[in-house]
Amino acid sequence: MKKAFMCSLLYNGILGGGLYLDKQSVTFVCKKLTVDKKYKTIVLPLNEINEMTWKWMFFPVATFCMRNGEKYRMLIFNKCRFEKWFREYCLNKQ
Repeated sequence: MKKAFMCSLLYNGILGGGLYLDKQSVTFVCKKLTVDKKYKTIVLPLNEINEMTWKWMFFPVATFCMRNGEKYRMLIFNKCRFEKWFREYCLNKQ
């Protein structure tokens, strides 16, 4: 079952979009026309995420550190709900 969240990717500014979480991945989708194609849809497989950390910058910002060394910072609204489902999906993968 897919969960949806309001989100913004922090990359050269703030790129608004949606964040979708399911049992396989965290997916960021941005519908803006001026966004580089690389950042229109970002799929982060749960088994490729090394860690997720939080920082507060007026709003909660999650940093996803991937196994390949890439990092994605996202401002995620409704942090508590996201953490609950992220934890549940990650625990079910083990």
